[in-house]
Amino acid sequence: MYDLILKNIARFITLTPAETERFTSILKPRSLRRRQYLVQAGDVFRQECFVNKGSLRIYQVDDSGQERIINFAFEGWWTGDMYSFLSGQPAIYHVDALEDCELLLIGKEQLEQLYIDIPKFDRFYRILLQNAYIAMQRRISDNMMLSAEERYLQFLERYPQFEQRLSQKHIASYLGITPESLSRIRRHRLNRS
Repeated sequence: MYDLILKNIARFITLTPAETERFTSILKPRSLRRRQYLVQAGDVFRQECFVNKGSLRIYQVDDSGQERIINFAFEGWWTGDMYSFLSGQPAIYHVDALEDCELLLIGKEQLEQLYIDIPKFDRFYRILLQNAYIAMQRRISDNMMLSAEERYLQFLERYPQFEQRLSQKHIASYLGITPESLSRIRRHRLNRS
């Protein structure tokens, strides 16, 4: 149950067996069925979430009822509403399961105590936040500077394994285009091949 999360952590820090035991003791497993919410906008999100199996989407709903996907989370990714988690304020995003999911959750208080008990976790989460910040900056820049087709090609390059797991509607929302536009881009690419 803990293999994937421990591999994720081992990319940045090395834990002793005692530290591993301490860390895994605070993890709370949770399952979500497809379409079940991890958090809804307006609720306070008090946990850090690691995806052990399945996929989720992080999105907002605009005034016209359109869903705008901010990001996805797949196996080996951390997810949630970071604003709500860090500030204690109501979430601004909805996070729901696209597939049945197995998650590992860490409460905010337990995480804060972990930083004190095992200081290297402070470094680990700082690296996670830095990487998330870089990825979000890159995404904003791409959305401002690249055409819809270029954004799609970049999506395929960065996440080639996920196109088959996501609906056209979800990919289009993530790219900021309509499903019809995505169909045209795909047809255009096929015709050029």
